[in-house]
Amino acid sequence: MQTRASNRTIAEKDVDSVLHPYTNLKRHPEVGPLVITRGQGVRVYDESGKDYIEGLAGLWCTSLGWGEERLVEAAARQMRQLPFYHLFSHKTHDAGVELCARLLDMAPVPMSKVFLAGSGSEANDTAIKLIHYRSNALGLPDKKKIIAREKAYHGVTVATASLTGLVNNQRSFDLPIPGVLRAGCPHHYRFARQGESEEDFSTRLAEELDALILAEGPDTVAAFFAEPVMGAGGVIVPPAGYFPKIQAVLDKYDILLVVDEVICGFGRTGNMFGTETFGIRPDMMTLAKGLTSGYAPLSALMVNERVYAPVAEESGRIGVFGHGYTYGGHPVSAAVAVETLNIYAERDILSHVAKVGPVLQDGLRAFRDHPLVGEARGIGLIGALELVADKQTRAPFPPELTMGAKVVAKAQDKGVILRAMGDAVAFSPPLVISESEIAEMLRRFGQALDEAHGELGPK
Repeated sequence: MQTRASNRTIAEKDVDSVLHPYTNLKRHPEVGPLVITRGQGVRVYDESGKDYIEGLAGLWCTSLGWGEERLVEAAARQMRQLPFYHLFSHKTHDAGVELCARLLDMAPVPMSKVFLAGSGSEANDTAIKLIHYRSNALGLPDKKKIIAREKAYHGVTVATASLTGLVNNQRSFDLPIPGVLRAGCPHHYRFARQGESEEDFSTRLAEELDALILAEGPDTVAAFFAEPVMGAGGVIVPPAGYFPKIQAVLDKYDILLVVDEVICGFGRTGNMFGTETFGIRPDMMTLAKGLTSGYAPLSALMVNERVYAPVAEESGRIGVFGHGYTYGGHPVSAAVAVETLNIYAERDILSHVAKVGPVLQDGLRAFRDHPLVGEARGIGLIGALELVADKQTRAPFPPELTMGAKVVAKAQDKGVILRAMGDAVAFSPPLVISESEIAEMLRRFGQALDEAHGELGPK
């Protein structure tokens, strides 16, 4: 016997049953969901068969695109052999061990151990806990404060959402928690002073960081979190000289550097890690997204010996390292990750990014003359266009106009899925995208941008 629910469309069932992340829940019943039913290459298809170029690789993650049968087969093989096991209490499995060894071999700076989790949020949350654990192990109970930047994105757990520097991740959640300090956002276009060069801007940010640490007390500050390219904050590429200057301040006060490679890792910036692109020396690195091309949930935290040794000693004193996730290092996810790394190497994904990345960046820069575009920025296969009300003054649109969201909605109507972060429109397509597909994506977007401009009317 068929139930009432079985006769309803997917969209109707969705409105009644699903609590959607990053969604206006009050408006969702009116707007309804876009129901995606399948994907192939860089395109996904809705229930009517309409195709969309996925200009954000899903959520910055589907680096190999859709329909990669090798990843499907890797998951199936592991499901048949060992569908679940864990890494708790001196136990392990082949897929998890192989993945951790591979990641250590790939690390751009010397790392000691890899902790596996299920998401970027979990990896960053684990880093926070290890920072506290390590400070206690070293007899530094006051050295617990963590610095993150304005417009940073490090996750949505209670702790990582506190590091995240975006107001909607904290508003009405009673966040941030105590112990989080905020450093300036390294966005030269928005925050540099009149006539300030990128190098001078970087110098000022480093000096401001130094002053912040001194004001708080160096003995109370434990770590600094940073994305190589800030993703959800607007695809903000660091200005010239930024990371070496910041690193010098952190070294001066013996402060750990945690580099969040969740978006940038595995080729997005043109190197395997953003750490290499910008010459960073992290003590910890968090990885996710491209680790499995989004085909299975998995993240990793790599730590160097400076972090691991005191943590190991403290666990010996206590009797256990009392942290872990049921699905951290899940064997199916780990097997998919190993095969993903194999594909990156065999297909020389970095050479492909080197070939097509400039096509994307040149295409974005071609929009700089558009009346709505204030800045085009990016590196490798990640970029953004910042929309402004006045190109000369760089004045933003009134927030109530939601211009970025309007342009992205029009782009979706034209068959390209992007993401608005305020009035910055982000592009981060699958790494396997071709030059012709980039051209088609930008053509569709251009139509949407022109349409939005036309609706504004004369100034």
